[in-house]
Amino acid sequence: MRAADRRFALAGGTALALTLAVAAGFGSVSGSASAPAGERSAPAAGAAATTQGSVRPGTLRMARRLEQLIDGLDPMDNMYCNTQRAALQRKAMEQAASPEERMRAAAHLADELLKAGRTQEAIDLVEPLLREAESGTPGAPPVVEALRFLGLCDLRLGEQENCIAHHNIDSCLLPVKGGGIHTQQRGSRAAVETFTKLLRSKPDDLSARWLLNIAAMTLGDYPERVPPVWRIPPVAFDSDADIKRFVDAAPRLGLSLPGHHAGGSVMEDFDGDGLLDLMVSSVGLRDQLRLFRNNGDGTFTERTAAAGLTGEVGGLNLVHADYDNDGHPDVLVLRGAWWKKGGRFPNSLLRNNGDGTFEDVTEEAGLLSFHPTQTAAWADYDNDGFIDLFVGNESERGDPHPCELYHNNRDGTFTNRSVDLGDPDLGYVKGVAWGDFNNDGRPDLYVSVLHGDNILFRNDGRRDPPGPGGADWLFTNVSRQAGTLEPRESFPTWFWDYDNDGWLDLFVGGFSMQEVGDIAAVYLGKPSRAERARLYHNNHDGTFTDVSRAVRLDRLTLTMAGNFGDLDNDGWPDCYFGTGEPSLAAIVPNRMFRNDGGRTFQDVTTSGGFGNIQKGHAISFGDIDNDGDQDIYEVMGGAYEGDIAQNVLFVNPGHGNHWMTLRLEGRRSNRSAIGARIKICSGAGAARRCVYSTVGSGGSFGASSLQQEIGLGGAERIDVIEVSWPTTGRTQTFHDVAVDRIYSLIEGEAALRPVQAKKFAL
Repeated sequence: MRAADRRFALAGGTALALTLAVAAGFGSVSGSASAPAGERSAPAAGAAATTQGSVRPGTLRMARRLEQLIDGLDPMDNMYCNTQRAALQRKAMEQAASPEERMRAAAHLADELLKAGRTQEAIDLVEPLLREAESGTPGAPPVVEALRFLGLCDLRLGEQENCIAHHNIDSCLLPVKGGGIHTQQRGSRAAVETFTKLLRSKPDDLSARWLLNIAAMTLGDYPERVPPVWRIPPVAFDSDADIKRFVDAAPRLGLSLPGHHAGGSVMEDFDGDGLLDLMVSSVGLRDQLRLFRNNGDGTFTERTAAAGLTGEVGGLNLVHADYDNDGHPDVLVLRGAWWKKGGRFPNSLLRNNGDGTFEDVTEEAGLLSFHPTQTAAWADYDNDGFIDLFVGNESERGDPHPCELYHNNRDGTFTNRSVDLGDPDLGYVKGVAWGDFNNDGRPDLYVSVLHGDNILFRNDGRRDPPGPGGADWLFTNVSRQAGTLEPRESFPTWFWDYDNDGWLDLFVGGFSMQEVGDIAAVYLGKPSRAERARLYHNNHDGTFTDVSRAVRLDRLTLTMAGNFGDLDNDGWPDCYFGTGEPSLAAIVPNRMFRNDGGRTFQDVTTSGGFGNIQKGHAISFGDIDNDGDQDIYEVMGGAYEGDIAQNVLFVNPGHGNHWMTLRLEGRRSNRSAIGARIKICSGAGAARRCVYSTVGSGGSFGASSLQQEIGLGGAERIDVIEVSWPTTGRTQTFHDVAVDRIYSLIEGEAALRPVQAKKFAL
């Protein structure tokens, strides 16, 4: 039925199908997140693995294990197996004993079909329900709620037929314009009509208002053809500064990966050729982990099968480090997040063999466990020269999943030392970060907990004598006295020195909203129930001050992922955020904020072309084309089977500032140099300026390269570089260093080694 033929009275109905409103994301969704997707049409992991001769025994065992776990899943225990759940709901509808029961089953079926990507089928089910509601049929859904769901179906159909099926570099960027305007307009035309009907009945409905404006944008009708009373003013989307357009190069490089779900990313030089490669995961049960080699000429080659990764499926996040100190970065794949009791899936430790291949060594390394998780972080917490691991699991009342602290045994294996944390059942953990916030030389641990107080563990060193249960390392919970408990609904987190004062500050992203109208409220400057981000400034005395409002990061909401880097090489770290949640109504632009001299953060989302309204997940910063500035790779896509999208690679247009890249290599400290502190100073007197950096992969969802890419602003030469190493505590100093160069910096060596790297265009 065409939109123009829909003539439904705005009458009330029963509440039997309120699931329509919840599915559409208009009801309470606090605590949901853009999580794993359900099954996709793909070869079985184990079967695929057996066809690849390069797959090593450990990887083959894991592939078979994953396949068995997938086969054993009950789709009714996993809300992301939407095709299977739809089949069960269809049977329920066909077997319904009464008209009321049939309508209720039809509502559930429409919900699952929409999530499965079968949008027209969902529309065909909902339209008769509206007619039943119009006639006052008992058991029919409330007309207003069904209109919400129908409008969302219409809007989603427009996305599928345009942004997904005919994607271009302007697709999905808010405010939509240029090539982002839909050529197939039936979906958005119908959505405009549906949301207009809804607003005539409920003119203060911010959710319908927001989605009406989005639909009008995709038609080229915004702002002129949006009634003024419902129009979101264009000024609401204006940037605070012009950062210049970062163009998406992923489609022409084969890195957009159509059909992608939520997942992780690592930008790192995996083969030691001096070029940053990409490893990307997608969370669908049978979605294959993929590796792309940077050819150094503006092209990439997929090396997934050749690297022996076939059968490594799923995974919402990836974190990397050189755990065995052999000079080759290894990767941990994190699985099971958001699946609750259905999420008892193992993580995978992928050892980089240094010959272009990887092997799953989870079992032999002592890391095999079965818990839902999507966050972990590497650090040498006891400074013995080998990197250790904290894994944050998702624990709930009645379904405990304690977190895991693994100590590196320095022989390729780990020992679970969770006892050192006291009670390791920390709640529903969504982000973790290590950082030496008190400058005592030991990395401390911050844990972001959804629905609870966040936790800051101060690393107080070895216990003497050991504590309860044989605990031999002391981590003290100082979050209350430090002032870092909030937000209670939180997700990504990291330590960084945003104001270059030599002390690590702390970012924590807020993650909850009642409905998508809360986002409209943020843009309109109205009160909103959405949880806001927190930026904690380090007071240099063991406490922090919340400066979110002062620096204007309180505008940021519904953050799933985030990472930081330096967009314009001015020496002040900027930050990019992936936003959204599983609800298909959570059409929210990803946000970019430029650090203005450590004083405030400027929203540059629109000017830079960063406001993608698909679900934003893992974010990696890195100089992927060796031209001295940082580019950005972001994994896109949502939770449900049909919520697929294309990943993006934003190429930095350049800003004329100077820079330096340091590739640190530990000798007595861990080979990855994680935790090493860098201070770079130039100028004299009042003009003297220092920039600080700590080696790590950045945020807690998405991993940047471990090479340190440091903006220097207008500095034309460096007076001094100081590097403090974590194991020895010693500081190396280098004087009078040229800028706009890449250097190898090896612990204990007296001089920097210049690295010749070819610059190329993407």
